[in-house]
Amino acid sequence: MIKSIKHRLDVWKEEPLYWEQIAAIDKRLYASSVPRALIELIKIRASQINKCVFCIDYHTDEALQHGESPRRIFALSAWEESPLFNESEKSALKFAEEITHISVHGVSDETYEKLRAHFNTKEIADLIVLSCHINFLNRVGISTRTIPV
Repeated sequence: MIKSIKHRLDVWKEEPLYWEQIAAIDKRLYASSVPRALIELIKIRASQINKCVFCIDYHTDEALQHGESPRRIFALSAWEESPLFNESEKSALKFAEEITHISVHGVSDETYEKLRAHFNTKEIADLIVLSCHINFLNRVGISTRTIPV
């Protein structure tokens, strides 16, 4: 668990209403029918891509606390080749990666159709918000040089 945080600017302290809104989005995502394990895996994976050290640390700890196996977390950067992830998880991770790299090719129709085979439209909406939400938090963390200490 993170004991303290170091950063050059605490955005949430400067404007606490932002944090209230962020917390409300997280609360809603955790109340969705998207499995908690998948939520944390997506948060970790996007944070790995974005190189947000704080979010990698925080969400890895959250995943472990909620029963995720260290082995799957270790294999997350190679999820496409790993037999540790099922097709549903792989479709959601691919979707999250394409959202994280949105400026490269957007989200492909193929990726979206694979996702539809495993998730209903409400869950897909949740996955979109989840992916955008963690990318937003990564950008705040990186721009403020937030690190766990």
